[in-house]
Amino acid sequence: MDTAIQRYARALALSSPDHYRVGPFTVRHNPGWDLKFANYAIPDQGADPTARDIADLVDAFRAHDRLPRLEFLPAWAPAVEPALLAAGFTIENRAPVLACTAGALLAAKPVDGLRIAEPVTDAEFASAAAVQHTGFGGEGGPDDGEIAWLRDATEGGGVSGLATVDGRPAGAGGCSTPVDGIGELAGLAVDDAFRRRGVGAALSAWLTRTAFERGFHTVWLEPGGPDVERVYAGIGYRRAGEKLNISLDPA
Repeated sequence: MDTAIQRYARALALSSPDHYRVGPFTVRHNPGWDLKFANYAIPDQGADPTARDIADLVDAFRAHDRLPRLEFLPAWAPAVEPALLAAGFTIENRAPVLACTAGALLAAKPVDGLRIAEPVTDAEFASAAAVQHTGFGGEGGPDDGEIAWLRDATEGGGVSGLATVDGRPAGAGGCSTPVDGIGELAGLAVDDAFRRRGVGAALSAWLTRTAFERGFHTVWLEPGGPDVERVYAGIGYRRAGEKLNISLDPA
């Protein structure tokens, strides 16, 4: 499963219109969204980069005004992590990768006043993106790239969702465009005023179920921490591997 998930992530990066290649790396570049989680490189399977390859990769990130950063499963390319560490990169974390299949999905507990639907209007997409923007620590309004990500998820065969409680925007997220039946649940955020009320679990279950209804056979995700992992475990997600997030501090 972990190899299939990594193939999915690399294939999605290669399908991005703004991706670029540097040596044995594919860089997923988001020109309208400078969030580090939306801009990262993935090594080729079995890559064994030279010091020059890594220096070129760093130069490319900085030329695009982005933090040099990679996300990948270490078993996919075992030689890459030591090479990055030797070049001064720092490990952000080793995050568990969770996956869920249709037969394993469990229902979330009901939340009073909760309504979940896919955004349709410009205002709904903007509201969903605003929840994500503040949920990930942003200030002001959402970036163009955040709104585009939600639209692209829906229009590319994935799913986006906006959760409201008594008519107020409470949560947002999406499942990205599938590759060979695999998609990623990402960008899930809950407004501070609605946390610890079950909104995140309910929205995650809705997004996952909708993805299965649209032909996905597996949805995977990277939880933000142990508490979040327990929430996903409660709706049927189980560990399928480990992902390395690693970056180079600004010069």
